[in-house]
Amino acid sequence: MQYRTNPKNQEQLSVLGYGCLRFSRKGSGIDQGKAEEEMRIAIENGVNYFDTAYTYGGSEACLGKFLAKGYRDRVKIATKLPHYYLKQEGDMERYFQEQQKRLQTDYVEYYLMHMLNDVAAWERLKGLGIQEWISQKKASGQIQNIGFSFHGNTDNFLKILESYDWDFCQIQYNYMDEHSQAGRRGLLRAHEKGMPVIIMEPLRGGRLVQGLPKDAAKVFEQEKPKRSPAEWGLRWLLSQPEVTVVLSGMNDASQVRENVRIASEASVGCMSGHDMEVIERVKAKINRSIKVPCTGCGYCMPCPGGVDIPGCFSAYNTRYTDSWFQGMKSYFMCTALRTNPSNASKCMKCGKCEQHCPQSIQIRKELAQVKKHMEGPVFCLAEVISKRIGKY
Repeated sequence: MQYRTNPKNQEQLSVLGYGCLRFSRKGSGIDQGKAEEEMRIAIENGVNYFDTAYTYGGSEACLGKFLAKGYRDRVKIATKLPHYYLKQEGDMERYFQEQQKRLQTDYVEYYLMHMLNDVAAWERLKGLGIQEWISQKKASGQIQNIGFSFHGNTDNFLKILESYDWDFCQIQYNYMDEHSQAGRRGLLRAHEKGMPVIIMEPLRGGRLVQGLPKDAAKVFEQEKPKRSPAEWGLRWLLSQPEVTVVLSGMNDASQVRENVRIASEASVGCMSGHDMEVIERVKAKINRSIKVPCTGCGYCMPCPGGVDIPGCFSAYNTRYTDSWFQGMKSYFMCTALRTNPSNASKCMKCGKCEQHCPQSIQIRKELAQVKKHMEGPVFCLAEVISKRIGKY
């Protein structure tokens, strides 16, 4: 495992971080045993940065239960305050104490304002006494580094950078988001300020792996040496010296081992000029196929109308990146075959989802397109048949 230095405190952070959003599920909760085995493999191979959040259902408790088995002093915990839930002074302390109990720890190395997307949100927090609270927590050692995670445009990111003396930041960044979100301009500015930059969504929630259009995947397949789409995406990031840690939402032991290998081999400058040309060819093909830039993060959920928003968009994209049949099959299985159907036509157009979407997707508009293109005669017929079969 390779490590990069946090310029603020000289800590050595593994270039591969464990993103704890996508643990495998078992029944109504996280598959604790499976998650623990995967985290154990990661730690034994040098991963020392684990990222979770208050709103990642069951994630903090899963991580805390595992770390309590003798692993706590081998990792840095990063978790996030759901500042959008704060209503009055003192709320931040209440949430923080709950997080400490979940994580079974009395201190957190890296603490973030979750989805701090504009300065207005920070000003509201200042009015609730957040700065004084942070100072107290840092003085007591309960919080060692304070930062923020960001989903928004570059201009807002640059404004937030200058609004406080942050210790670190976390941004969505990958070869498809090089000039969107905080973008490369934001990455470079944070680096200039001496801040470690943590990368989330390095593969767009897996869309740059399983969701690649066939012609884009073929570009990678024709290259030598052979590298998986995941390796291409991770190498693109690890090649950049401004990147400190790349988070990966690993939920399979094979993923952990592959990512550990990549993080042990890929270093600054590892992408050649030819490699960069390959990435540009892949980007061009992806841009021709994808309809909705959804990463499947789930921040838009739950939908008051019962729509499976990420599932609808994933199937809709699959129709165009893979095939009509695969897209329709996926759409039918993830919506009509559920006990409570969750297809796009159930959208109430309330707009609640759009307030939380990190990608600023016009969800209502896109769901209307999903309904138009995915809920035609074939879908309706299949839905009727499935309902009749279900009665028996």
